[in-house]
Amino acid sequence: MPPKSRQKTKNIQRIEPAPPASVRERLLDTADRLFYREGVRAVGIDRVLAEAGAAKASLYSHFGCKDDLVAAHVERRITDARARIEAYVADIPPAERALRFFDLVVEWAKSPDFRGCPLHHVVVELSDPKHPARAVAAKQRQWMHARFLEWARAAGAPNPAAAAGALVVLFDGAVTASEHDGPQRARDARWMAGQLLSH
Repeated sequence: MPPKSRQKTKNIQRIEPAPPASVRERLLDTADRLFYREGVRAVGIDRVLAEAGAAKASLYSHFGCKDDLVAAHVERRITDARARIEAYVADIPPAERALRFFDLVVEWAKSPDFRGCPLHHVVVELSDPKHPARAVAAKQRQWMHARFLEWARAAGAPNPAAAAGALVVLFDGAVTASEHDGPQRARDARWMAGQLLSH
């Protein structure tokens, strides 16, 4: 019998399209972008729904109300920020992490879409202490203070608790958006943090 002819088969990789975002993701993506850029109070829920291409019933089923959507926006920002911070400082000794953190803040302040800290915006705009977004923001403040306390101890600060509080204040000043100062406030805060921890 003659040998079977060998047919060459081409391995063609098929690139599958990314699955479409769920309605919940579209709502949160749109709200996150608009709330950070224009403010929580300035952006009405009808605009979020229109730009997300979602019905009002979707908002109620996934978030309940605008207040809960705002809280979810803050929660997302916090989750992303913590992951970025932890990754940014992971490869250096704990004693150097506070200054490394302020290097990250300088980078953030240089980005073209930077307009300050989203948590600060929410706390300033929403005066009701019982608003769910304020509770989420408060937890992040506690997390940041705990990180600064840990890093201040590692850096050998004589009074780590006082140093941690001062670092929080420096961070607050660094992320106060200003179209005139650009990243200079962040650079100043980084310098002050270095002075604080060196003594």
